[in-house]
Amino acid sequence: MQTYKAPLRDMRFVLHELHDSTALTQLHGLEEVSPDLMDSILEEAGKLAEEVLLPTNTAGDEYGCVLENGVVRTPKGFKEAYDAFRDGGWTALAADPQYGGQGLPESLNKLIEEMICSANLSFSLYPGLTHGAYQAIAAHASDELKDTYLPKMVAGTWSGTMCLTEAHCGTDLGMLRTRAVPQPDGSYKVSGSKIFISAGEHDLTENIIHLVLARLPDAPKGTRGISMFLVPKFIPTADGRPGVRNGVICTALEHKMGIKGSATCQLTFEEATGWLVGEPNKGLATMFTMMNSERLSVGIQGLGAAETSYQSAVAYARERIQGRSLGGVKAADKAADKAADPIIVHPDVRRMLLRMRAYTEGCRALGGWVARQLDVLERSNDPDARRQAEDFTALMTPVVKALFTDLGFEATNLGMQVYGGHGYIRDHGMEQLVRDARISMIYEGTNGIQALDLVGRKLPQGAGRLLRTFFHPVSEFIERHRNHLLLGQMVKGLEKAFGALQLATAHIAAAGMADPEEAGAAASEYLRLFGLVALGFMWTRTAVIAVEKLAKPDADAGFYKAKLTTARFYMERVLPEVAGLLTAIKAGKRAMMDMEEAAF
Repeated sequence: MQTYKAPLRDMRFVLHELHDSTALTQLHGLEEVSPDLMDSILEEAGKLAEEVLLPTNTAGDEYGCVLENGVVRTPKGFKEAYDAFRDGGWTALAADPQYGGQGLPESLNKLIEEMICSANLSFSLYPGLTHGAYQAIAAHASDELKDTYLPKMVAGTWSGTMCLTEAHCGTDLGMLRTRAVPQPDGSYKVSGSKIFISAGEHDLTENIIHLVLARLPDAPKGTRGISMFLVPKFIPTADGRPGVRNGVICTALEHKMGIKGSATCQLTFEEATGWLVGEPNKGLATMFTMMNSERLSVGIQGLGAAETSYQSAVAYARERIQGRSLGGVKAADKAADKAADPIIVHPDVRRMLLRMRAYTEGCRALGGWVARQLDVLERSNDPDARRQAEDFTALMTPVVKALFTDLGFEATNLGMQVYGGHGYIRDHGMEQLVRDARISMIYEGTNGIQALDLVGRKLPQGAGRLLRTFFHPVSEFIERHRNHLLLGQMVKGLEKAFGALQLATAHIAAAGMADPEEAGAAASEYLRLFGLVALGFMWTRTAVIAVEKLAKPDADAGFYKAKLTTARFYMERVLPEVAGLLTAIKAGKRAMMDMEEAAF
């Protein structure tokens, strides 16, 4: 079984010290949200993750979901865990009080999402997709639909899904064939088949609300002809209870590499009754309200898996006795009278553990920055602040989704490597973390698609307007701290890496304008470079705070010293990778595009 304890101390650092949670009280609806309140909620969420969700993780992987006569049974313990989750009010945390929500900030909600993902990634998909569907309905549906469905979804008695993919089209949604025919009463009859539908059928809630992309009879071709429809599993009665069964059938469960406790379904819609959400033929834009939220949450999935892998690997490295320290036996060593030392003394094991730690804490810091801007976007009374927050979150969404999941998968592999052969077998749960984390690089838009979105849409948008929301804060920070007495070299390392990002940006802008394939060929390396610089910015900011805190007599010295050490490791051993990425970007497309297709 994996080792996991909610990293509350680091979460409080990110929330309060790095991103100043007191500023949240200046936003609409958050005037009473104090640091103490947020800390108490984090503590309770940690208990839920450790005591309720983590114990169900192994069983979820071992037994998976079962389809019986069109009904999906979730693994043993999932229903009881979901009931505890719902009864504790966790489904309502970041939802609008108008529909029964608690109205708490996304800054807090994303940290709680991380805990859930760390404890049981499969379980996290059920409430996670519901929250995304809630956001899309709240933003685009009619008042009647909102009043009918949102209170139940916020309460957690009804859940939600997103139904995009069809067997013949994944990313290219312009090819979808599902149809919606208008009816005299204002509803629609939806017919078609969807695959890869997470939480598409299960026994956790009394109703499931599907958001389905489909075409109207007179719809234009391509993505311009897609509309969104709300299709419930059971059509609600006048008093708001699940009524007659709708024409939605689960025909199969996917047999997957990981996240086996999550029901990934094939669904058939047979003239199912649905209602239009948003405007006709504007469904793709409507769905992106949910997709953008889900992409940020998928990034958090990568972080969650990495955190559990790191904690498990550290616990094992402290206990596993193998080989003597290269520095020799010391009289004070606890293992001096034993035949070998714990493997945590070995440099290569420490290399792996520190890389994992640098990834998890760096991603948590960057995710906190993005989540804070989501709060500004949703709640600020300042139009300029909202516009900048919108630009920033649009820019960073593909970075968070792709970088966090890439690094999360890398961290789970490193964790398994620390265990050696014991990590490859099932006993310790390390190989499960690898399998579970792998999907996060694929769904909600593959990481290659995220990279294309970054270079093809976000960079040129508004003549580089989005980039300024990241570039300006980094430039100002470097200028302010370049001559820092203790951290000057670290800041100069950030400045050098930031310079590489600026050069790469200029190169892609110029080459991509002349030949779009040049931008496409550089996209994945560019996103990685961008992300590593963003983490470098977070780590350098963290180091400045740590130095300031250590100068105070009542400092939490162990915590801040560890922050400084990890920051130094990241800046010296990870951030220099941007030089190689810049070289690859400048090399251009020829090495990959000159190959004759028949030669592959």
